[in-house]
Amino acid sequence: MFEARTRLQKAVIQAVVTLMALPFLFPLFAMVRGSLAGRGFGNYVKVFETGVLFTYLRNSVIVSVFAILIVYVCTMLAAFGFSKLRIAGKELWFWALLLALTMPEAVLLTPLFVTASTFDMYNQLIAVILPIAALQIPFATLLARNFYDGIPNELLEAARVDGATIWQAFRRVVLPLTRPIAAAIVVLTLIAAWNAYLLPLLMLNDPNRQVLTLLPSFFISQYTNDQTGVLAAAVIAALPMVSAYLALQKYFERGLAAGALK
Repeated sequence: MFEARTRLQKAVIQAVVTLMALPFLFPLFAMVRGSLAGRGFGNYVKVFETGVLFTYLRNSVIVSVFAILIVYVCTMLAAFGFSKLRIAGKELWFWALLLALTMPEAVLLTPLFVTASTFDMYNQLIAVILPIAALQIPFATLLARNFYDGIPNELLEAARVDGATIWQAFRRVVLPLTRPIAAAIVVLTLIAAWNAYLLPLLMLNDPNRQVLTLLPSFFISQYTNDQTGVLAAAVIAALPMVSAYLALQKYFERGLAAGALK
């Protein structure tokens, strides 16, 4: 691993990292500063007084938890099959799955809306959960497959010699070794599900079904444009995600590094 040894090298690296971080830190600083304009912390009290904060928070938690569960289960099974099992044409199926990475979310909004309306899922959280999970599975499978490729095949062969089935070998031998990449997948899916905006905006019209990212729009209407309320709501919506990322940062970085190397 490369390491800065002299003070000059450390100063240059610190300067470069600081310059790279500024474009991301400045909008956050402006958001927090704007949320305190005028009434100060009274703007945050105003958000709580709307009476919808905890409803939106509950819905965001539901969407995030179920999206994580779906992505985790599908990714672990798919990556294991692509990496360790002999499946006819599996490389063709794998690259077909990766083609989904090229599909932008905005292009899929219309067919997703038609599908949700056809199956009577409009205004239901499942209409947001399933598309979010489907959009995360291809990249998560790519990361997980690279991680699985680094697990020796001898472990599976030893389990088979001991009489274990493929499912038992996967569940008892391989799956416990996937904790680093699983942590990265959980964090990536959590960020995507929590920060989702277009899908909830399109699919959830019922106020009791909306999520936390839609809370700032509560202060914007035809006759109202309360920017301090918008910024305060945005800060509140971002705090759980920032806290979760800081708590899981080391696991996320370790999992990404493990998934990037064979």
